[in-house]
Amino acid sequence: MTVFDFIFYLFAITVVTAGLLTVVSKNPVHSVLWLILAFLSSAGLFVLLGAEFVAMLLIIVYVGAVAVLFLFVVMMLDVDFAELKGEMAKYMPLALLMGVIILMQLALAFGVWEQSDKAAGLRAAVTPDITETHNTAALGMLIYDDYILPFQLAGLILLVAMIGAIVLTLRHRTDIKRQDILAQMYRDPAKAMELKDVKPGQGL
Repeated sequence: MTVFDFIFYLFAITVVTAGLLTVVSKNPVHSVLWLILAFLSSAGLFVLLGAEFVAMLLIIVYVGAVAVLFLFVVMMLDVDFAELKGEMAKYMPLALLMGVIILMQLALAFGVWEQSDKAAGLRAAVTPDITETHNTAALGMLIYDDYILPFQLAGLILLVAMIGAIVLTLRHRTDIKRQDILAQMYRDPAKAMELKDVKPGQGL
């Protein structure tokens, strides 16, 4: 086994282990930390593949922004995890049934899957030769030239998902005084201030 193989297996095992611990960890803060470790190990795999640009994007965007945002949200939200687990327990049979169905579908799909003889050539024809074009330029040509429509549709789906998450988690509390812009714009200046004639020696 060469050093390259050892590093690959090290990163691969770390990604799988960290991903599993992200799901099964009871503490949400620990889950986010395991997720960060999975992202860093995935970036190492991209470096081994020669895709340094994608590896740096994974570290900067996911580790430096998304995972840290998850960590702050989990730490600052006052979530009653006991109540949350109680609610999840009610839907556990349905979730297990859906998981079994998905596993059966995957087993059926991979059971009849056969790799074509032209598959390796088609995969190699997607990207240009690394000796002729830098991987960053090749990635830009693929995303913004050949696959611009799927790329824009993926961005639109993420935008809709973000808006849906904001709408689902938005809570209007009655004990919080919120700004009413229309009330501020339509107020009568004559009624905004009232003058009191205070007599000497008396209070309001």
